[in-house]
Amino acid sequence: MNQNDDGRRAELAANLVQVRERIARACTAAGREPGEVTLTAVTKTYPASDVVLLAGLGVTDVGENKDQEAGAKADVVSAAGATGLRWHFVGQLQRNKARSVARYADVIESVDSVRLITALDRASAERAVPLEVLIQVSIDGDPDRGGVIENDLWGVSEAAASSPGLRLGGLMAVAPRGWEPDRAFEKLAILSGRLAARYPAATTVSAGMSGDLEAAIRHGATHVRIGTSLLGMRNSLR
Repeated sequence: MNQNDDGRRAELAANLVQVRERIARACTAAGREPGEVTLTAVTKTYPASDVVLLAGLGVTDVGENKDQEAGAKADVVSAAGATGLRWHFVGQLQRNKARSVARYADVIESVDSVRLITALDRASAERAVPLEVLIQVSIDGDPDRGGVIENDLWGVSEAAASSPGLRLGGLMAVAPRGWEPDRAFEKLAILSGRLAARYPAATTVSAGMSGDLEAAIRHGATHVRIGTSLLGMRNSLR
């Protein structure tokens, strides 16, 4: 490891301590155990070397949003000897990318249609274990922002639950612009409870980012997706 790597590792380690402390404080305030919340490091636009360093610091889950970048990065990270990582695909996914993403991803967090589920199920035929999927919910009912509206959630979740190559893990959402995070995540919590009543194993709630993780944890998030607070400001938002 060269001097630059040492410096970056120290920076990431310090940021990781701060993020984990925020998660712990939020859990304590919500009457929850910190172990109930998984940190997903959103490493999009950052180099594979950062993922390797994070893995060495104990991070187990990483998120990417573009297939071309994520696939190549996963290969580099694997070649570097980093093992035990769970790769989350968190971006909008086109059906023609399903086979490519199913090669390296462990979780697809942005499932938003029956057609995408069909493509992912077909693409998962050669996997040793089912591909976990989360249904992305449009909290404000605007499908242009990504995610399914509430009325369509049940048909999409039924399709996922009945697909042999997939495992329905739960829900994902982003707080809409202009909404108070508490309002958004309270609605997500209600939908998550209804989903778990139908599918008891579908208890994952992926919600909350650097600016609103406390509100997400307050309303039951099991996974928070952290980029900026952990890795710093991006040079380019691609």
